Amino acid sequence: MTTTSFDESHESDVAKSAIKKVTIRLVPFVALMFFINYLDRTAIGFAEPNGMGDDLALTAAQYGFASGVFFIGYILLELPSNMALHRFGARRWLARIMVTWGIVAVLFTWVQDFTQLAWLRFALGVAEAGFFPGAILFLSLWVPARYRVRVLATFYLAQPLTSVIGAPLAGWLMTHDGVFFGLEGWRFMFLGVGAPAIIVGVIAWFYLADSPNDAKWLNTAEKAWLTDAIAKENATKEGSEEKSGHGLADLKVALSSGRVWTLSAIYFGFIYGLYTLAFFLPTVISGFQEQYDVEFGLVEKGLITAIPYVPAAIVLFLVSKHATKVGVKTGHIAIPAFTGAISIPLALYAGSPQLTIACITVTACSIFAALPNFWTVPTQFLTGAAAAAGIALINTMGNLAGFAAPFVTGWIKDANGGDFKPAFFLVGALMLVSCVLMVALSRRQQVSADERSTTVSAGH
Repeated sequence: MTTTSFDESHESDVAKSAIKKVTIRLVPFVALMFFINYLDRTAIGFAEPNGMGDDLALTAAQYGFASGVFFIGYILLELPSNMALHRFGARRWLARIMVTWGIVAVLFTWVQDFTQLAWLRFALGVAEAGFFPGAILFLSLWVPARYRVRVLATFYLAQPLTSVIGAPLAGWLMTHDGVFFGLEGWRFMFLGVGAPAIIVGVIAWFYLADSPNDAKWLNTAEKAWLTDAIAKENATKEGSEEKSGHGLADLKVALSSGRVWTLSAIYFGFIYGLYTLAFFLPTVISGFQEQYDVEFGLVEKGLITAIPYVPAAIVLFLVSKHATKVGVKTGHIAIPAFTGAISIPLALYAGSPQLTIACITVTACSIFAALPNFWTVPTQFLTGAAAAAGIALINTMGNLAGFAAPFVTGWIKDANGGDFKPAFFLVGALMLVSCVLMVALSRRQQVSADERSTTVSAGH
């Protein structure tokens, strides 16, 4: 598995200008939407160890279930939502998704017990369904494949930056205990991170454009170059194994593709690791206080939570830059999976807060180094509505890990007297499986390519 590298110096002035405008005008705004999206879905991780867990009398298993049930609602509507985006247009659909989840996110301010918490998390998943794969598909419709790694890397920077900026922000919001209508700090935090989704969602309705032809900020030549380049790529892909059809035929293409299902399993391993960290790293840090006899304030906890994600953002940028230069290779995905598989269990035996955070930092770097490159793979062989269905299916199946990770981790922790070791070993094992599957998929594609080449040669 590889994408073609390119020499940017050989690109025309029109191409450079078009890509620059898309990168500056469009990508940061979609990344902002993703920033708010990820912050709202993981805000529960900041709230639980800082008042919510005690106020709602949550066990680790209950917290894990409430964290993970979000993904059940998300999964149920993921495919229909992404197909609706393809039909109605990204601008309207992404804006609608954002306003809807913002309303639900604000309602967490007044949650009273575990049952309400679980139902609200389920509703949040329903509201957010389709946003992430829709954003990936939306960006892929704006740039040719050879620029896609760069664009997706810029977009994906929002995820680690959510923890770099969002964790201290959440900590600061939670220090305002009783300041706003007597709300506890963790309740005020939910209000503070939920309201921006409604505001930005309304702005998105007017700011986004569905295609280059609809963008008033591109000149005629730039619109023509982008439209022509993407159309040529789609025409090429329609001659490949996974051809685009219409409606149910497109869904059948995705469901019957072995590559789509393998990519779903690979993504499962990465997302399992990602959400184990997102939902339980604040709890692990809170545990340092008793384990190592130290004391942290709310803002300090937020800053410590952010530490692994600063180098993760840097590594994401550097690896994606390298992948853009040489083309996406198997190693850009398989090697991070392997290093993540080793580093997360090592964190359990580090022996100090500093070494524990250092090992977790390696895991975070590994996950974020792989994900932008991973998402270039489906669009190498899927196009049109089949791409919408395939990307949604990969994200849907992968996000089963979003439910499994917090629920299983919490359950294993309770079953082992509060010990995280068995749960973190499971994270390492799943990331190792992702590594093996990525290598196997690459070899299978290479064999298929060689067989096609031999067949063509024999025909001549």
